[in-house]
Amino acid sequence: MFNKLVPAAAATAALFLTQALPAAACGGLIAPNGAIRLDRATTLVEWHNGVEHYFTSFSYHGEASSFGWIVPLPAVPTKVEEGGGWTLQRLFRETHRQPQILQLFAAPRDAASGDVEVLQQVQVQALDITVLRGSGQGVLDWASQNGFSIDAETHAHILQYAKGSPVFMAAKYNAARAQKQRLLFGDGAPVLITLKVPHPWIPFEVLAAGQQVQADLYLLSDKPVNTSEWRALIGASGVGTNVAGAEGFTLKFQEKMTDSLYHDLSTDKNMSWVRRDSWLTYLSLDAPDSKVTYDMSVTPMGVVKVAPFGTKPMAIVDGGVAADKPADVPTAPMGTATTLVVIAFVLGAALLILKPRNA
Repeated sequence: MFNKLVPAAAATAALFLTQALPAAACGGLIAPNGAIRLDRATTLVEWHNGVEHYFTSFSYHGEASSFGWIVPLPAVPTKVEEGGGWTLQRLFRETHRQPQILQLFAAPRDAASGDVEVLQQVQVQALDITVLRGSGQGVLDWASQNGFSIDAETHAHILQYAKGSPVFMAAKYNAARAQKQRLLFGDGAPVLITLKVPHPWIPFEVLAAGQQVQADLYLLSDKPVNTSEWRALIGASGVGTNVAGAEGFTLKFQEKMTDSLYHDLSTDKNMSWVRRDSWLTYLSLDAPDSKVTYDMSVTPMGVVKVAPFGTKPMAIVDGGVAADKPADVPTAPMGTATTLVVIAFVLGAALLILKPRNA
């Protein structure tokens, strides 16, 4: 399971590097003989008016000098670039108060391969990133021709993800450039992907890599995020609750964007899109890899939904997987539940006092 898809986000988670913070985005690294292991994925996702910002990084350990990953995307990115240098560490601080090296990548080949199209090629620190569009087999053929080591399980997962979306991001680690830039081995690069999609989408199944999956997900949203529709409707906080159908996936923290956090995030590199009126939500995943078989979205009501990987990204909310209430169904402000309890208590007491007594 180790030679797997990896979001240089989510790509994941993401997410998610010369970062001290354990790092989103998501996935099992493609490396010779499992020589590289994923430590933790960290991802920040912001969605507003049809645009998703997907910022991810991850930490890893091992001995190979050459490795990479292939990650599914819900749409063709409008931009792939380096993310902020301190954003993920700042979010962490806000929400956690107190063997033989093999040559994995061959020399670059001709970009075209069967029914696959190379859409973008960029460099982010020590990463060479290529955005592809095509059939699952076309992506596999391209990966093989460009030196990616694909095992049977990875092969099957790419074909499955291709049923949901034909867009992938392939990234490989350039050890020579990392050495020139004096980057520390074990820390990934902060990758920021901008996409136009109707709903936010985060791949999680790609994190499962034959080990315990540990990941951090930060969401910036227009309204509070919740784990159930009834809590969203009455304005009850979802902090401390688990996402339905996702073992070990817990909503840990939530707050309205503070002035200090807004300043720190929005002034980081390429992070001017952060909005002052956002809500910050932190979710933590800690589960066996056999249980992480899903990807994630958020409904217009702000409810986290998961569906089996390979589901069309927008179908998690829009169709087939779970019936969702219309987007215009109002949600109560946070704290409404407590207010309703107080009102009910006062009314009940008043009724008891005013109730006619028998002579």
